[in-house]
Amino acid sequence: MLSALGKSVAGAAAQCGRRTNGAIPRWAAAGGVLPCTLAARTLRTASPAMETPVQGTDPRNQHDEIRAMVRGLCKGFPGEYWRDLDSRSEYPTEFVTALQDAGVLSMLIPTEYGGTGSTLAEAAAALEEIHASGCNGAAAHAQMYIMGSILRHGSEEQKEEWLPQIAGGLRLQAFGVSEPNNGTDTLSLETKAVASSDGSEYLINGQKIWTSRARQSDLMLMLARTGGPEVSRSKALSVFLVDLRTAVPQGHVTIKPIDAMINHNTNSVYIDNLVVPASMRVGAEGEGFKAILTAMNAERVLIASECIGDGRYFVDQAVAYANERRVFGRPIGANQGVQHPIAKAHAAVEAAALMVTRACQLYDAGLPCGPEANMAKMLAADASWEAANVCFQTHGGYSFAREYDIERKFRETRLYQIAPISTNLILSFLAEKVLGLPRSY
Repeated sequence: MLSALGKSVAGAAAQCGRRTNGAIPRWAAAGGVLPCTLAARTLRTASPAMETPVQGTDPRNQHDEIRAMVRGLCKGFPGEYWRDLDSRSEYPTEFVTALQDAGVLSMLIPTEYGGTGSTLAEAAAALEEIHASGCNGAAAHAQMYIMGSILRHGSEEQKEEWLPQIAGGLRLQAFGVSEPNNGTDTLSLETKAVASSDGSEYLINGQKIWTSRARQSDLMLMLARTGGPEVSRSKALSVFLVDLRTAVPQGHVTIKPIDAMINHNTNSVYIDNLVVPASMRVGAEGEGFKAILTAMNAERVLIASECIGDGRYFVDQAVAYANERRVFGRPIGANQGVQHPIAKAHAAVEAAALMVTRACQLYDAGLPCGPEANMAKMLAADASWEAANVCFQTHGGYSFAREYDIERKFRETRLYQIAPISTNLILSFLAEKVLGLPRSY
């Protein structure tokens, strides 16, 4: 028997013209709650800079059912679970499977392809709660935004073949973009894809680095150079969907783990005479950079939401410890030297959260959101890092004790000052593209 939520979702889907084929997503049945927001959003008819989706509710209380579901799921994966994995540099397979089974990883896949058809704001709420609960969504977050390149630039045949499989558990976790010699200068990448004389396939050779989760992925979205020096740099790249299930055993893709200070399961990837059918090219030849940018705005916003979750985790931990820890006959939180930094960190996290909300609103409304997505990522990363420092200082020597989980989360949130794009490059982008200042690099 369908739950009341399942009935309401099915009815709303029918009213909105979405194809459910009579099927109710896993989360709508008994045992899981991941609502699909189908209500129309009204936009003010003002200038693009002032257009704001009208939600009619306090943004701090939005997506409560999603947040509650995620918090409940995360309770099954306490600090001991993450500390054990961290000590062995192991992938959180059980956690990722639980997210998949709950429908979290297929949130941004439309219902007609087997996903929940959720908004970016709803997906952001889920990732925020994962991090606020002390867990780490980095093990799976790429699956939520990489598929956007297929959804927006892939052929209908590619969507029908791959999106239902990804929604059903096939893992598209690897994003093959960065290379040893170009870093974030994506247009200078050196991996080459040479088309056959009849155009039916490509021969790819090159190397990628910092390709996280490649060993745990079934598929990888890979950017390669298809144009020569006579072609504009932005039109010389194409993106391919690589099936690692065959490429790795055949020896055409070699994945070597990188021993890093965080358990991020990142790798160097070597591509040697890999033959990829033209049918696995996503979008037109030369349109790869455009296809990748589609995924990057969502990536910025979702990772910003993780930083907000981290920031709230650190503030909560600092407050709890400052209230409990007594020195010289009173709680250390009674001292302004302790409480003021915590309060300031809280203010910074909440301010950054507003920018994340703004970026989600623009993205979900189909409006340009590049500046907002980048500002959200920068502000949230800065706020979470400051909250981490405050929490570390509040705990004093106990911060270094692994059982408190502070040092683990401290290492994890430090990453986002650099990845997926550094703060300096965001500032350069804002200076040039938003403020009209001369290009600095």
